[in-house]
Amino acid sequence: MGLFTQLVTLPLAPVRGIAWVSQRIQEQAESQYYDPSPVQMELARLEQALLDGEIDEETFDEREDELLDRLEEIRAHTAGTPPPAAGPPPDEPRT
Repeated sequence: MGLFTQLVTLPLAPVRGIAWVSQRIQEQAESQYYDPSPVQMELARLEQALLDGEIDEETFDEREDELLDRLEEIRAHTAGTPPPAAGPPPDEPRT
């Protein structure tokens, strides 16, 4: 960058600084959001709660499905593929 360019763009330095900080915050938030460790720990706690009799089988199944869907979303993001569409599976083709 030349001296002239630096002088001309100097008033934009605070804006560039804010944009840089915003980008770092977004990267950190995504890193935490897509970290599988908390989901895996919650799955382990959920299983222990079932074994200890704190929750029933139905509650376990519902919560486990939610957590497994979340893990699938994380793995899809990590692999760079879009997550599968939510909802019921498509009907079987009729023959």
